[in-house]
Amino acid sequence: MRFIKMHGIGNDYVYIDCFQETVADPAQLAVRMSDRHFGIGGDGLILIMPSAVADARMRMFNADGSEAQMCGNGIRCVAKYVYEAGIARKPELAIETLAGILRLQLFTAEGMVEKVRVNMGMPRLRRQDIPMLGEGERVLGEKLTAGGREFEVTCVSMGNPHCVIYVDDVAQFPVGQYGPLLEHHPQFPQRTNVEWVEWLNRREIRQRTWERGTGETLACGTGACAATVASILNGKTERAVTVHLVGGDLEIEWAADNHVYMTGPAVEVFRGEWPEWPE
Repeated sequence: MRFIKMHGIGNDYVYIDCFQETVADPAQLAVRMSDRHFGIGGDGLILIMPSAVADARMRMFNADGSEAQMCGNGIRCVAKYVYEAGIARKPELAIETLAGILRLQLFTAEGMVEKVRVNMGMPRLRRQDIPMLGEGERVLGEKLTAGGREFEVTCVSMGNPHCVIYVDDVAQFPVGQYGPLLEHHPQFPQRTNVEWVEWLNRREIRQRTWERGTGETLACGTGACAATVASILNGKTERAVTVHLVGGDLEIEWAADNHVYMTGPAVEVFRGEWPEWPE
């Protein structure tokens, strides 16, 4: 089975072209391929598939085998492959995901995709759309306790759930200690991604992410979008922000049309063949 390893600012996935390959059990394959010691290594598995309603369809599986609705960094790499493989050689693409059909603008040089701008759609701010248990229409600066520590959280869905928390020094914050506690907090019936955000100025924030089903990653595109929306709602930033993540930077804008736009790179690392040996 042939695969491609790609990343968006360090958020790395194994990609399989299901126009050519067949994957019988993607959840199990995601666990095996994502293993950084005994597999290829990655934050998960993404299948690039035919679609009846878009240029291609994307299915994403976390490193633990759970299926997620969407991945902002991953979809940029899907667009890169769809364009460069000739599946749809167009400057603008539509990709079907569990979070809906997303539209992407490609920036190319010498026939190769270098950067992608994604219309991530409208953020969902109602508590029931996160989803999160509790009272109140929105979750804005709400107190939540985990591991004996009280946090103020703002929650946003970008097609997947995000819990945004502001800290003074994100580099020193014990993400590995509190990440799993918040991911599995009983207030989140479908678990949640968690973003720790350090405010820098009106146009810049710094972020670390604990991803649901994977753990801490170098970057999270939907998380950067959620953190930007949360920062605007809390009066901390302008509507266009540079988000500094461990793996690199993303440009995020919550535009006047209420859609969130994410711009960032897409990079191919290598290609290979996965041996279909019995376990």
